[in-house]
Amino acid sequence: MTKTRIALVGLGMAVTPHARGLLDLADRVEVVHAFSPSERRRTEFGQRFAFPLCDSLDRILDDRSVEAVLVLTPANTHLDIAHRCAEAGKHVLLEKPIEITTTRARELVTTCGAAGVTLGIVLQHRFRPAGMTLARHLASGSMGEVVGCSTVIRLWRPQTYYDEPGRGSFARDGGGVLISQGIHTLDLMLSLAGPIVEVTGYAATSPVHRMETEDMVCAAVRFRNGALGTIDATTAAYPGFPERIELITREATAALAGTSLEIAWQDGRRESVASDRSAGGTGADPMAFPHDYHRAVMADFVEAVRTGRPPRVTGEEALKVHCLIDALIAAGKADGRVMVAAA
Repeated sequence: MTKTRIALVGLGMAVTPHARGLLDLADRVEVVHAFSPSERRRTEFGQRFAFPLCDSLDRILDDRSVEAVLVLTPANTHLDIAHRCAEAGKHVLLEKPIEITTTRARELVTTCGAAGVTLGIVLQHRFRPAGMTLARHLASGSMGEVVGCSTVIRLWRPQTYYDEPGRGSFARDGGGVLISQGIHTLDLMLSLAGPIVEVTGYAATSPVHRMETEDMVCAAVRFRNGALGTIDATTAAYPGFPERIELITREATAALAGTSLEIAWQDGRRESVASDRSAGGTGADPMAFPHDYHRAVMADFVEAVRTGRPPRVTGEEALKVHCLIDALIAAGKADGRVMVAAA
């Protein structure tokens, strides 16, 4: 098999699980360049991974042998880098989020589409076996219609996490707990329960953190099929807990907790998928997880590039969670409150 030639752009905190995944895929992928504008980061990365280092994005774009670029830079750089990659005819696998605003995200997706290059987004929770098992049941119709969905994202980040310049800001990250952490679980929820058409709730910065953007969101939502649900997301819940999605359907109730699944059918049957203990990243160390599902994302993307099919998470798919996040933030700013009367 001819190997797909890939370049890495961005060698910061997010690179480790991707680099390990690429090593696992060495039978089908060759990393041609690993680029960062920072000499320090290139040196530190080179001490851990034996990939060819590169000090120029132009060198990657001019290398006709490079078929795809894995972009792991801060969100506010994604549009420019993806635009340049698309112009050079390179396929793009992009770490979440797409960009810092939905307007910029749409422009990025449109640019890649117009250039005819494949765009995939790294939202690896969709590749967990428990979630895929639940997705198959829902798609088969065996569980019946979804009537309720509760999503709980209670993570922990210490203040030192947000003390890094730009972290938790609109200018660099595009937001707080929703777009930086909760986006993975929210994307998985939408892929399982379907589109949300209406939200109401709150979004705020708690006294736990000093940061520009939200670290706590509580919302009630209505899905397109009429199902009701709730979203509870925070990075102020010490020491951090597995994300949880609970689905109520006409025939069963299902609970995804991290990488485990429990389904209770109304006819008395029970089905379980045990936790593979790989969830992690819920506490002070956001990178405390294995690379299994990042590897799965990259394997899916490489196959998509080879066969011409769309990757599992396309730009268009990822735009759905961006639109939901926008609505949650807007609902948090709106004054639609109903006061509770005194008893």
